[in-house]
Amino acid sequence: MTITPTEIPDVLILSPKKHGDARGFFSEVYKESVLAEHGFTEAFIQDNHAYSAEAGVLRGLHYQSPPFAQDKLVRVVRGSIYDVAVDIRKGSATFGKWVGVELSADNWQQLLVPKGFAHGYLTLEPDTEVLYKVTNRYAPECDKGVLWNDAEIGVDWPLKGEPILSAKDEVQPLLSEIELEFTL
Repeated sequence: MTITPTEIPDVLILSPKKHGDARGFFSEVYKESVLAEHGFTEAFIQDNHAYSAEAGVLRGLHYQSPPFAQDKLVRVVRGSIYDVAVDIRKGSATFGKWVGVELSADNWQQLLVPKGFAHGYLTLEPDTEVLYKVTNRYAPECDKGVLWNDAEIGVDWPLKGEPILSAKDEVQPLLSEIELEFTL
């Protein structure tokens, strides 16, 4: 497995190796010791699985506030997404900046989104399935977000028309309106 920092060095791209033959393939998609070599030592406690029937489904930008903040390790097992992490850490040199990475069943890459980042993704094809590990349980009282199209952030979503949004994601606050609960 190779690990590559993005333009925001705390957000990492993981590229697991696939070993295949005529029968199929085998891949080690998570290895605690490899992440520890890159400074990530949190324990994942839950796996989540999301399915989107259509291309153009936009989920995000979400985060959980302390004390239930979550790191996420995101991968795609069917279809593809444009995965985005936005730095919302007060005092960070990259505050309000974002990185976007295409994750797909074909490229087999994963994205590590640390605590202090809002996370979202856009499905690029129908019947997309996303799996992600998290380091804390879901806590509805700490479930928060930032508006997906906040001009201050300026995420360049690869949209082909209007996104398909949940009612919740249509009305998230702007970055300038959220309480800054993560500090460097």
